[in-house]
Amino acid sequence: MENFNLEAFIKASLQEDIGTGDITSLACIPYTSQSKAKLLVKQDGVLAGVGFAEAVFKQFNSELIFEKLLEDGAKVTYGDLAFYVSGSTRDILQTERLVLNVMQRMSGIATLSAQYASLVADLPVKILDTRKTTALNRYLEKWAVRIGGCFNYRDGLYDWFMIKDNHIKACGGIQSAIQAVHSYQQSQGLQNTGITVEVKNLQECEELVQIGGVSRIMFDNFELEKLREAVLFVNRRFETEASGGITLSTLRPVALTGVDFISIGALTHSAGSLDLSLKIQEQLV
Repeated sequence: MENFNLEAFIKASLQEDIGTGDITSLACIPYTSQSKAKLLVKQDGVLAGVGFAEAVFKQFNSELIFEKLLEDGAKVTYGDLAFYVSGSTRDILQTERLVLNVMQRMSGIATLSAQYASLVADLPVKILDTRKTTALNRYLEKWAVRIGGCFNYRDGLYDWFMIKDNHIKACGGIQSAIQAVHSYQQSQGLQNTGITVEVKNLQECEELVQIGGVSRIMFDNFELEKLREAVLFVNRRFETEASGGITLSTLRPVALTGVDFISIGALTHSAGSLDLSLKIQEQLV
């Protein structure tokens, strides 16, 4: 995502938390105190956010020593250690919560994404995320999706055309919406930007195939038999995508219909957090 500034995000996040100062650490921890802390995994899953953690520590205090033990994407179990960080005790404590909050969230998303990806690993289908992300955290959440083995769809409203039911309604029909997009593409030099159109039933699918001029047809909340029929009708003339309430239990039957893509908002909006903990292991000074 070209418009995301990781350094600015870290700075703003730390300022939100630290404010005028970490008064507890200022009161309890001598300025000269040096410690070594460990990132302890307390739940089985897929680790994500190690790269983010390193960036936080280095940005806050370049003298903090980061020792990576596990890479992003590693399968972890209870008791695993992800990394050590050594240096100013105060600085470790001030950055602890940001690191944990983001890593726990990213690891939860990566863990869920890995579960989805594993169910269709033998099939020629890609699992996509959506824009159903936490405000201002999309970059991190989509990063976690990739770590878990799934794929990013569009980064935002600016990098892929997606004509959905509200666009069609407001434009007066599928054909009018597509024509409007084509005109906009020409005027803005966006001819190479993909176009997805959402259809609700086989009739809309047939109409869209006749009109053409799109990259991908999204079948929204199709019943399994109707989805299979729609994929056969399209017959590879356009990319095909299934979307709408697809779960771990329904994923594989949907994938077996032959769709090229399956988009799943749950990868980000329904993922939990993986239990992680940052613990002072030893005091160095």
